Amino acid sequence: MAKYLYNQEAVENLRLTDTSVLDRLIDFESAREAHSKKEHAKKDKRMTIGEAVATYVQDGDIITDGGFSYVRTPHQAFHEIIRQGRKNMQMIGSPNTNQSFFIFYGLVSYSHNSYTGAEMRGTDKIYDRALKAGKTTILSEWSHGGMAQGFKAAQLGTPGVLSKQMLGSDLVRYNPFLKVIQHPFKADKDPVVFVPALYPDVAIIHCNAADKYGNAYIYGPAVNDLAVAAAARKVIITAEEIVPENDIRYNKQGQIIPFFYADAVVEMPFGALPGSMPGCYYWPRQWWEKCMRFATANDENAKAFLDEWIMGVKDQFEFVEKLGGAKWIAEARRQTKAAEGDNEDIDFSYEEFTLKHDSGLYY
Repeated sequence: MAKYLYNQEAVENLRLTDTSVLDRLIDFESAREAHSKKEHAKKDKRMTIGEAVATYVQDGDIITDGGFSYVRTPHQAFHEIIRQGRKNMQMIGSPNTNQSFFIFYGLVSYSHNSYTGAEMRGTDKIYDRALKAGKTTILSEWSHGGMAQGFKAAQLGTPGVLSKQMLGSDLVRYNPFLKVIQHPFKADKDPVVFVPALYPDVAIIHCNAADKYGNAYIYGPAVNDLAVAAAARKVIITAEEIVPENDIRYNKQGQIIPFFYADAVVEMPFGALPGSMPGCYYWPRQWWEKCMRFATANDENAKAFLDEWIMGVKDQFEFVEKLGGAKWIAEARRQTKAAEGDNEDIDFSYEEFTLKHDSGLYY
């Protein structure tokens, strides 16, 4: 007998014969046990990304990321997971636009889906092909807001929340975790959705700065990161720089993740590449043009492109050198300041990539 009573219609739609694959994401007991065992004393948690992945990311884990889409996302940490070859993982995120790289290399067997694409550059055809080929299975479909509420419930320590999210769609028919019930304080018919608390195994959150204990500062919107840091059983903080504790305590006003959530702290300049990092560097837009126009065209192209940029480099510094090195850094810094309203005379134009012409320039 299943441990949990799932949305039976969604289970039937998913054609799941064994629902135990769903259990861990909402298993409050094991999450509470993991949280209670965390180190609450101040401890130096610094290590390399290789050490952090080897220690805290295991086969079968449910993994989630920080940031939003390709903004402040821990891409370089993800690349290390791919290089270390973890298997049979689940991935959840809002949006889940970083799953396709894992799925392509056979790491993520199960997907919790909210949106997959590259914003104005279109949908991610690597993900589409993988689904059709059976390389991954979607376990649950979410709206961004619905998934955020699940993480928030975990942060608050509640079993879940009652919401109006997703009622106007078929998502509730394809999500085994959601239950439509009558509003408990309304006498007349007023349906609400019960969204359970969500507990990923591993969260990797890239921040602008952190101290050695794991206090971490985010410049700009935190999106779901504060809730995810509290919800996840294991948290890896990667940061553009490691700073003294007093710098976090007195100088960093805004979004702070407290140290007692963190299990590992990794100093990782350019850790969000090939995404953008608010306050630090802008998108390498030609990289994304080639990724979406060339790499997503077919699996042969995808392998050539991803092998070059993930398996073919050992760390983020080699990645930067391939982008153009110091020249790319200087331009990316100017562009991110311009994008945030400073120095509006910066030229954002670039030579677009097409399948007929590869200039070799990625900045």
